[in-house]
Amino acid sequence: MTTLVTGARGRVGRVLIDLLRSDGRPVRAGSNAPEELSLPTGTESVRCALGEPETFPAALDGVTSVFLYAQASHADAFLTEAERAGVEHIVLLSSTAALAPEDVRNPIVDMHRDAERALAAAPIASTALRPGGFATNALGWAQSIRTEGVVRLPYPEAHSTPIHERDIAEAAHAVLTADAHRGTGHRLSGPESLTFREHVEHIGRAVGRPLTVEAVGPEEWKRSVSAFMPEVYADTLLAAWRAADGVPEEVAPGVELLTGHPARTFAAWAEEHAAAFTA
Repeated sequence: MTTLVTGARGRVGRVLIDLLRSDGRPVRAGSNAPEELSLPTGTESVRCALGEPETFPAALDGVTSVFLYAQASHADAFLTEAERAGVEHIVLLSSTAALAPEDVRNPIVDMHRDAERALAAAPIASTALRPGGFATNALGWAQSIRTEGVVRLPYPEAHSTPIHERDIAEAAHAVLTADAHRGTGHRLSGPESLTFREHVEHIGRAVGRPLTVEAVGPEEWKRSVSAFMPEVYADTLLAAWRAADGVPEEVAPGVELLTGHPARTFAAWAEEHAAAFTA
């Protein structure tokens, strides 16, 4: 009854491993760099790079369930090997982007929608978890907050419903451990729609000092992230933020439905992660 958790270096995957281990369930932590993992004693690790199909057979050998990050480029190879290995259930970490209208095309939508379609066509039971914006995305502001106390944003009044990584992990744990959720799909979100400016205000309260939000033009923001973000992804994010500018986002019920508790607030997340924003 081993569960393979892909992306085990990620925040969601790492919490999920702890939750499954606390149940006494066998877990195999999959990562493209397993030697860098810090795992509970006795947890098996394996190299599982979703862009390298040759790593799939060993990773899936003896596995009955999988927590899978969306990766459509080799989805068919992964699913073929999962079927051969006898996998019974795959929980996909997808995105609300997969629910975009059919005529919407961009790299983020395509990646998640294609992964969901591949799973739907496979003979293995699957469950799609579709969170929106992660609270951890705010860590991208950490350096400028630490050094300047400033966050520069192209659309400070754009809304999102940031979700705590632990809520995603607990939702995944629920669907991996209860047969009733197999073959379903769930939208996940935090408990409230917040503007980016409100995100920054919560972080400021958590670190105990006022922070400044500075509005910048889209092109200036693109230049500031060009060293680590391809232009096509930057354009995709800008388009999403522009559409959400001043428009509250609908809160999804998935976290409470699956876990039995309300989703954690961004204020609570900021308190827990305050050290990341402190010089």
